[in-house]
This record gives sequence, C-alpha cells and structure tokens, in this order.
Amino acid sequence: MISIYEKSFDEWPLIDVRSPGEFLQGHIPGAINLPLFSDEERAIVGTAYKKEGKDKAVLLGLEFVGPKMADIVRQCSKISSNKKIRVHCWRGGMRSNSVAWLLRQSGFDVEVIQGGYKAYKQEVREFMAKPFPLLVLGGPTGSGKTKILHELKKLGMQVIDLEGLANHKGSSFGALGQKAQPSTEHFENMLAAELLQCHTKEFIWVEDESRRIGTVVLPESFWTQIHEASRVVVKIPMNERLEHLVNEYGIYSKEELSAALTRIEKRLGPQNLKQALELLEDGNLWEVAKVSLEYYDKAYAYSATKRVGKLIHELDSETSSPKKIAKSLIKFKTVSPDWV
Repeated sequence: MISIYEKSFDEWPLIDVRSPGEFLQGHIPGAINLPLFSDEERAIVGTAYKKEGKDKAVLLGLEFVGPKMADIVRQCSKISSNKKIRVHCWRGGMRSNSVAWLLRQSGFDVEVIQGGYKAYKQEVREFMAKPFPLLVLGGPTGSGKTKILHELKKLGMQVIDLEGLANHKGSSFGALGQKAQPSTEHFENMLAAELLQCHTKEFIWVEDESRRIGTVVLPESFWTQIHEASRVVVKIPMNERLEHLVNEYGIYSKEELSAALTRIEKRLGPQNLKQALELLEDGNLWEVAKVSLEYYDKAYAYSATKRVGKLIHELDSETSSPKKIAKSLIKFKTVSPDWV
C-alpha cells in the first residue's frame, strides 16, 4: 500500500503546491495543482538561494506569494467543503509548510505529507517492484486486443489498459487521435494507482507490450513481469484484421498516414514504402494495411520467440467481435481453472 492512499481523497483532498512544470512532469494521481510559484518564479527563487543565500530567497518568495494568499484560501475553500486538506511539495519542506500555516490560520485542518512527492515516488518504486498476478493477452496487430481487454473488464475481469494510460496504441500509427502522452514518470504513477485497486489473488489482464509505448517506457520490473507472464494469444482471420485497421485508422488524413508509414521506412524497406504511399494516394487503404502488416507480423513473430512466459492458450477465432472473444476466454478459464 502506498501511504498517500490510506485516506480518502474525497474526505481529504490533496493539494500539490509545486510549480506547474513540476506537476506536469509527474504528480500523485488525484492531486490538485495549486502552485505557490509559477515556473519562472521558482527559477528566480532557486537562483537567489544559490547565489545570495536562504534569507534573500525567502524574502523574494514572500514577494511572489503575498498577493496570492487570499486566492489560495479561496480555492482551497472550493476544493474542500469540510475544511480538511492535505498539502505537499517536493520534499514536504518550506512550500508545503508555508501553505499549511496559511490554511490553518484560515480554519482548515491541514496535514502536510512528510517527505512530499519525493517520498511518494520512493513508495511507488518499491510498490512497482512487487510481483503481480499478470495474464498477458497477445495477438498480431489488428486483432483488436485493446477492445477485447475492455470487454473483459465489462465482464468483471481485472484489466490494466497500458495503452490507454500511455495515450498511445503502440505502433507508428499509435499517436493518431490521441492526447499528448504523459511523461514516463507520471505514467508509472498512474500505473501504480491502477494496480493498487486490483486484488492480488485474481489475475490482472494486460496487453502484450514492448518496453516502450510511444515515448513512454514501462517500469523495468513491471515489463519484466509481462515478459515472463503466461500468455493467451488471439488469432482472427486476416480479412477481419485488415477491416479492423482500415476502420480504426482510415479516418485520418493521407498526410498523417503517410508520416506514420515513413517513420517505419527502415523496417518496411524503400520498395514497400513506395508501394504503400502510392496505394495511400490512390485511397486503397485495404492494400496499405496489407503492406504494413507484412512488417508488423514479422516483428510480432520475432518478439513472440523472445517471450519467456509460457503460451497457455491459443484462440483461433472466426469472429472479430471483442465481446464474443472475451466471453470465449472467460469460458476457457472457467473450464480450465489450473491453466496457469
């Protein structure tokens, strides 16, 4: 258990008083950013501390904070109707204690998180190093694995959608239609928060992923567990896969699809890329998908040989319906309780 989650965020809202840039780099999921300093102000105070000492930095900080004090209290009153609030900064030092003093003077019951965000990150790293009962869903590109996971979740299974947390679908085309990706640091925070909600005596389904999802890198210990976990592989007919890819990515512009194809030129080869771009220009998305899958299927087959975890079930499905496939997987698990 990560200690920050021992209290309800509804009863004890969590205020992160670090700068917006620090918050964006990584924060405790559920925390609300109420920065004591802007990024520019924090840089100025930090420089003053290094060059002119603590006293000068404190005075400079007070000049920045003074005009904001009333607004801080107003915002916290909106955030916490019961006047209970938790506060943290980087190490639970001057910034969080200053805000805590201000709020106490205004009648709040305030708890300062000891050790701040730094202590929280240490707990996250220790938590992520623990073993989790993972069950990996594999299958070639275009098999609809993410949709199958969503259906498994609807049917009561424990599921972690790694691509959803990363805002990326895991291929050269994976950023299309997605929000900006979180930092690797914040991805780990969100992953830890999701895992905390799972029961360790039940399987947790995850998709078979490489170490990197777009720009996000999975925590090494967690990825190692994925690599070594038992796998269930779903296979659907090629035409169904092609239809899935065309429906999913055909809504984007030729320029976006062309850029995605060009990014894998080395893997496709110049001739295949040339062919794919010509087909794209002609609007033949079906054939573009076929050319792309030649590369992705080879890459998948190669990566499958490197997996350490045993293959416990291979589902050759004649349907591409994520709901039907999910039900088939659960049925197999029910009749084979010792399948891992």
